[in-house]
Amino acid sequence: MRAMKFILASNNQKKLLELRAILGALGHEVVSLAQCGVVSEPEETGQTFEENALIKARSACRASGLAAVADDSGLEVDALHGAPGVHSARYCEGTDEDRVQLLLHNMKNVPEAQRTARFVSAVACVFPDGREIVTRGQCEGVILTQCRGSGGFGYDPVFYVPAEEMTFAQLPPERKNAISHRGKALQAFARRLGEDLP
Repeated sequence: MRAMKFILASNNQKKLLELRAILGALGHEVVSLAQCGVVSEPEETGQTFEENALIKARSACRASGLAAVADDSGLEVDALHGAPGVHSARYCEGTDEDRVQLLLHNMKNVPEAQRTARFVSAVACVFPDGREIVTRGQCEGVILTQCRGSGGFGYDPVFYVPAEEMTFAQLPPERKNAISHRGKALQAFARRLGEDLP
């Protein structure tokens, strides 16, 4: 498989490091929007994680001329009919803590047995020749009634994984990356890339 150069359609440094670790192991180079002097901030109008990931990847590919990788991810809570879903990062104005507190407020009357949820991630890659790859990963868990742990970001402190007996915010980063929604989607993407690239 020939080595390629990819641009990450995100300004998130944690995502950049994660993608570099996975694709770098396969001999590929991953650059940021800033490194290429590219501004790409399309409106995320999709109804699914896959649609939003493709919107971002297509925009970055057009702007840079490089194969572009993007991910869109969020939290789906069963008791809230899948909310916050694709609106996870925009669940309310303010900080991650504000969004966590709104989630806990909206679930205050939900019994323990009905607090199931999952993190979902869709990873999309768009090539200059028009080819597209989309993969999906998810991790099942339960929403707690209060925060635990200081690691991670977003909804991690209230997302408890029964098999690990910890929240995402309590897990060591390497373990979280191995079982997380984004980790699974990126691993599936790396496999697809190995099949699709000559």
